[in-house]
Amino acid sequence: MAYQQPYGGYGQPPPGQYPPQQGYQPQGAYGQPPPQQPPYGAPQAPYGAPPQGQYPPPSNSPYPPQGGYNQPPPQQPYGAPPQQPYGAPPHQGYGAPPPNQYGPPQGYPLPPSPGYGAVANIPYDPSHDAEALRKAMKGFGTDEKTLIRVLSTKDAYQVDMLRKRYSDLFKQRALIKDIQSETSGWFEEGLCALVRGPLHQDVHLLENAMRGLGTKEKVLNDVLLGRSNADMRAIKDTYKSTFRRSLEADVKGDLSMKTERHFMMVLAANRNENAPINPQQIDQDVMELYKATEGKMGTDEILVCNILTQRSDDQIREIARTYEAKFRKSLESVIKSEFSGHMEMALIHQLRSGTDKALRDAYLLEDAMAGAGTKDALLTNRVIRMHWDRNHMDQVKRAFQHKFRTTLKSRIQGETMGDYEKLLVACIYE
Repeated sequence: MAYQQPYGGYGQPPPGQYPPQQGYQPQGAYGQPPPQQPPYGAPQAPYGAPPQGQYPPPSNSPYPPQGGYNQPPPQQPYGAPPQQPYGAPPHQGYGAPPPNQYGPPQGYPLPPSPGYGAVANIPYDPSHDAEALRKAMKGFGTDEKTLIRVLSTKDAYQVDMLRKRYSDLFKQRALIKDIQSETSGWFEEGLCALVRGPLHQDVHLLENAMRGLGTKEKVLNDVLLGRSNADMRAIKDTYKSTFRRSLEADVKGDLSMKTERHFMMVLAANRNENAPINPQQIDQDVMELYKATEGKMGTDEILVCNILTQRSDDQIREIARTYEAKFRKSLESVIKSEFSGHMEMALIHQLRSGTDKALRDAYLLEDAMAGAGTKDALLTNRVIRMHWDRNHMDQVKRAFQHKFRTTLKSRIQGETMGDYEKLLVACIYE
């Protein structure tokens, strides 16, 4: 990502004030770890997390600690039931916190993720890093270790400042062009994705996914689904300013029929995010989903798309729990039995975005490595999207190890090699 239990991404405001400032103030200088953030189980925000000390960490992480960055041991073992806002038993298979435990006050819109809103004023001078990058690529040979070290450790704000400072210092040279001339293959692709930053990489991937014959549906899912309204608007605005075309028009031209209608709902960016949980509304949505799927002959695809697109992550989580409690069948299994193809993948992505983002991303990473051959484009971009939020990446690693009984690091090392392998391992903070 990032992706609310906002996805993947995304910065939260200081307590007691709203609307929030756009961005955060990192603690410590370059090279020090980012502020300690709550462990798995806290509501997540796409590509970022709140500054240190703003919210107390929860104690209901569903995954055992893997070790690693600033992660205290969980207070209860995997599988212990989470607290529930109202009477339904927990939705089996998903580890998720009680809704709205942390983050913006209910009813307010979620803020943009780091890199998707206004530039933050942070205590970082990129000159030293810009000079190190130029030295690593100047003359005969390339210092790949320096490229990895410098670029894999930057957050969304720092990489934006570094890219601009590089051009200012070296007579309008472009950092991406220099990297492209000095590296190759998936190592090059990964470095360029880091340099673009999360927003511009999203836009780059969308245009590439719809260019030419065929559509890369998984890329559209990765970039567009489960996003906050603010991030979606930033993506649409940047896409239009970059390519002089509307994202809606391009998506409509590449999709068709009910899948097209589904993604037009997504692009409308009017999710009912961060709203208080209403038990009556949850019960109504559960019955509507039942009647639209296993409760009738045929499937009302658009009704299902509408509910999973419009509802907040907290609401989706409660819908999933209540559905399973009422009908003794998981909502995910219902979707898999009633849908197929791109729409099935998209709905499962939206459902998992609400129920457990870390597990969702663990599945996405395994999908990129499973089977014959590695889907390097998906693997590279998924790792780098997740890496913008270090706390979320740590949660993904724990979810991956719990689900697949191996570490993410060893899985990546078994599928990649050379500088490409070293870059991806650095991006998962190993």
